[in-house]
Amino acid sequence: MRTRTLGDLTVSAEGLGCMGMSEFYGTGDQQEAERTIHRALDLGVTFLDTADMYGPFTNERLVGRAIAGRRDEVVLATKFGNERGEDGSYRGVNGRPDYVHAACDASLQRLGVDVIDLYYQHRVDTTVPVEDTWGALRELVAAGKVRAVGISEAAPETIRRAHAVQPVTAVQTEYSLWTRDPEDDGVLATCAELGIGFVAYSPIGRGFLSGQIRTVEDLAPDDFRRRSPRFQGEAFQQNLELVDRVREIADEKGITASQLALAWVMAQGDGAGRPAGGGGVGRPTIVPIPGTKRVAYLEENAAAADVELTPEDLRRLDEAAPVGVAEGDRYPDMSTVHR
Repeated sequence: MRTRTLGDLTVSAEGLGCMGMSEFYGTGDQQEAERTIHRALDLGVTFLDTADMYGPFTNERLVGRAIAGRRDEVVLATKFGNERGEDGSYRGVNGRPDYVHAACDASLQRLGVDVIDLYYQHRVDTTVPVEDTWGALRELVAAGKVRAVGISEAAPETIRRAHAVQPVTAVQTEYSLWTRDPEDDGVLATCAELGIGFVAYSPIGRGFLSGQIRTVEDLAPDDFRRRSPRFQGEAFQQNLELVDRVREIADEKGITASQLALAWVMAQGDGAGRPAGGGGVGRPTIVPIPGTKRVAYLEENAAAADVELTPEDLRRLDEAAPVGVAEGDRYPDMSTVHR
């Protein structure tokens, strides 16, 4: 597995999102999940992404168990800010400095580690100045509890304000062939200007771009995607047309649609902080973190790092999936993103 650089962190060119191992994507198999993490490390996929809210709290414990004895191989990322109770209740977005310190200590304990490599503000609390939240993060870095800090789903001005307090190592936002918003809303440009890395979550469009979801009945009854506007009614049918166009190109290249979707994300910003595929100017380093809870899909995704896309491939994908092509909002409630 190749590597890319986010600030002072050297990470695998493709990471592993661990959320679905514990929640949101139907029932999980904890033994298979741990096997998946072990296999990821064996393949050199060493950039692992979790958060305290996943489970809630159980995903950090799962990741902690899986990396025990292999901590030195891992670049470990977790998040705070989406506050939940032990019963799973959602308490809202919290960016208060005292909460930041308490959340970090709790994550360290659950993960069983002495330091978190990359600690993200998961969502922006508009009731607390971002400078106050990031002052607390600066204190965590100074205390040696956190190596680097990042922010998720933040608007360009918020990123700039945070960066002025403590250098932002990475911005994490949804980005894929059907979610190209960061190209259009200034986030990628801001990251490039400030030398901040970009981490793309849901790079396979929440699994939709794999082509394996043809009806909403293909999803488990408790799968959160059933509530997503993009997976409902006419929007679902229109979005299937995009999936079919992507799969056609993938078939011609002899790879899966998921591999093509991942290769496209990686081609948007290579390890030198410029576009690897020849399109655009001034892109940041981009690292996708596809999520999976099964070894087979992990191996399929990891192989995407070796897929080379030609300028013609990229041109065809731009035509097949232009900015704004997806029908429907990303979440049922968009009020907590891009603040």
